[in-house]
Amino acid sequence: MTVKKKSSHPAASPEANHPSSGEFLLYQTENAQTRIQVRLIDGVLWLTQKQLSDLYQKNVRTISEHIRNIFADEELSTDSTIRKFRIVAPEAARSVERLVDHYSLEMVLAVGYRVRSHRGTQFRRWATEQLKSYLVKGFVLDDERFKRGDDVYFDELLARIRDIRSSEKAFWKKVLDIYATSIDYDPSAEASQLFFATMQNKMHWAAHGHTAAELISMRADAAAPNMGLTSWAGASKGGAVRKADVSVAKNYLDEEELGTLNRIVNTYLEFAELQAQGRREMTMSAWIAKLDDFLRLSDREVLTHAGKISAELAQAKAEAEFGIFQQRQLAAPSRAEQDFDAAISKQVKAVEQVRRAGKKNKGKPE
Repeated sequence: MTVKKKSSHPAASPEANHPSSGEFLLYQTENAQTRIQVRLIDGVLWLTQKQLSDLYQKNVRTISEHIRNIFADEELSTDSTIRKFRIVAPEAARSVERLVDHYSLEMVLAVGYRVRSHRGTQFRRWATEQLKSYLVKGFVLDDERFKRGDDVYFDELLARIRDIRSSEKAFWKKVLDIYATSIDYDPSAEASQLFFATMQNKMHWAAHGHTAAELISMRADAAAPNMGLTSWAGASKGGAVRKADVSVAKNYLDEEELGTLNRIVNTYLEFAELQAQGRREMTMSAWIAKLDDFLRLSDREVLTHAGKISAELAQAKAEAEFGIFQQRQLAAPSRAEQDFDAAISKQVKAVEQVRRAGKKNKGKPE
């Protein structure tokens, strides 16, 4: 959650214009360490309840309730933590200027200790580490900020995305790496696995009109050459299709479909770099929403459902077909056996030709 506004230092007047409110950014690093980046403008940071809602990914009503409880418990006082500033907000077809409560950095931190969400958990992990460091060492030093200044997060994000784009990894791995730059990404969370599967299915659907599971279920065929696969691990070296290959949807795509999917992924990676250059931090859900926007802009159909076939059913079908395919491969003569049979057949034909030639010569006068 990043906040940027244009104005000067807030005055004490309850009707002051909105201040330059700085940034409060909660995110995870590439090695899954939670970090917070705060950039104060003129020493202040003020967020509305809506901005707190966006930051901690809870609705405004919940944020408001936490704030009331913080005041009721006398954890903070209203005098030092609330300021009213005018903001312009769109209403219907016009813009309306209203006085809105804004909350100080102290309140931002206090709400973070109370809110029950994945983002709240991220915040508390970070806070616990800082408190532990202070109790053990007597001080807390933000090494990265000390060495590199305030823009650590976006510098790191841009560097990571550029590194991903230039890597030789398979393109699904690139998409997963981009997805892992989400500020709320947690590799162990079920939501993370679900979001990646959703992104993968949306790209498949845009490329050929089927989800990954539907494609596998439709094209896995024990009677087809290579079980219907067009590519698999080791194919370039003459390797055989393995069980692990038959559950990978991309392995069934024809050349045109694979080219379309590659172009979608590569263009999306460029979009990710633009997001980082524009200092736009992205959540998991924001990546999905932006993918939908990107596909619509490309005149591609956007997947809005889970598909007709589950991933479990598709995998079961593919593995069953592979079992039949494997039995046929075992029953079929090996390459060595085929070569041996061909050599014997060639020798038999040669002997037969000699025998026939001998018969002809035997009947001729000397």
